[in-house]
Order: sequence, then C-alpha cells, then structure tokens
Amino acid sequence: MRRYAAVLLDVDGTLVESNDAHAHCWAEVLEKHGYEVPYSRVRSLIGMGGDLLIHAVGGPEPGTRESEKIAKHRSELFLDHWLEKVRPLPKARELVLRLGAEGYRYAVASAASTKELLPMLELADLADLCPIRTTSSDVEESKPNPDIVLAALEKVHAERHRTVMIGDTPYDVMACRGASVDMIGVTTGGWSTEALAGATAVYAGPADLLARWADSPLA
Repeated sequence: MRRYAAVLLDVDGTLVESNDAHAHCWAEVLEKHGYEVPYSRVRSLIGMGGDLLIHAVGGPEPGTRESEKIAKHRSELFLDHWLEKVRPLPKARELVLRLGAEGYRYAVASAASTKELLPMLELADLADLCPIRTTSSDVEESKPNPDIVLAALEKVHAERHRTVMIGDTPYDVMACRGASVDMIGVTTGGWSTEALAGATAVYAGPADLLARWADSPLA
C-alpha cells in the first residue's frame, strides 16, 4: 500500500515564487508604521503568520488594533503593488496534475486571505486544479501553530498518518510537527535543506520532485 493517501499544498514559496515580494512588502509597511527592520530579518520570518511576524520584529502583540492595522495595510500594498511581481514556480501546475493523476486527495493549505490566495492561484494557473482550500478564515492561530494543517486535513477528509504536506519554510515544518503530519520540503522558498530539518525529504522545487518522483515518498 502506498504510504500516503492525501497531500496538503503550501502556496507561497512552494507553488509560487512570492517570498521575496512578501518580505519587501512587509519591510516597507513596517517602516511606514515606525518599525525599521532590516530586510534580511523580515525575510527570515516569511512563512510565519503575519500577526506573529509583526510581534517578532518588535511590533504590537497579535490581536491588538495596531497589529491588525499594520496587517491590513500590508495586504492592501501587496495586492496593489507586489502581487504583480509573483511568478509561478516551474512545473507547479504539472505537480498538481500529477497528484490528481496518481489518485491523491489534495488541498491547498494556506492561511492567506481569499483576496490574496485566489489571485496567486490564478496567476500560477492553479485555481481550476485546487478547489479545496483553506484560508485565514479557517484558523484562529497562524503558523507555526498547526491550525492550518489541521483545517486542511479536515477539508480533505484525511488521516494524519496517511497525509503529507509539501512546504518550504521551517514554520511549515513546525506546523506539521504540531499536527503529527509528515512534510516534504522544497528549497524554492529560500531555506536550505538544513533549515528544513525534520522534513521527510527535501527537493529543489516542484520540478525536482517531479523529476525524482519514482524515488520520492509520493511514489
């Protein structure tokens, strides 16, 4: 019997090349709100929930009015200016098609808002292939908390021990660990194989995973 029956898909850094755009957007917004944070510091936190990122760089605590104001400003700026810089990763669509052809149940596991997630999926030519999705409205706590993984599990009707997530950040690793779900890592998000320690396997991106499918945990 095959090891897994279901696959959860992160989006940013996993299916689309967006992490740098997110980092630049965050750095710009934080500066406008009085927090001068080096780009490198912000970049290292991409993949963490926005509310936790704000607090991690010295901003207000999650759930406060000021935190929500900063997050709203960032979302508006991202949609107005940075979204157009996002690009699909090579073979991302082919990877999702392969999952379907192999009989996997799969779902997008994202904590982005619908306003941000849908345009990114459309940009990557993936919206038609990914009708099952989680968004920020499905969770109370963001990564590295496991809420998003648990919400996606419920939507895809999968058992934890028969499910694997494909993700690109250490925060994905932590979220999967908290949900008792395995993870396949990809380095397209900017993290090294060492930074993704704890992943079942690590690949250079969707194209590499497809090229090495026969020897992958998905075979």
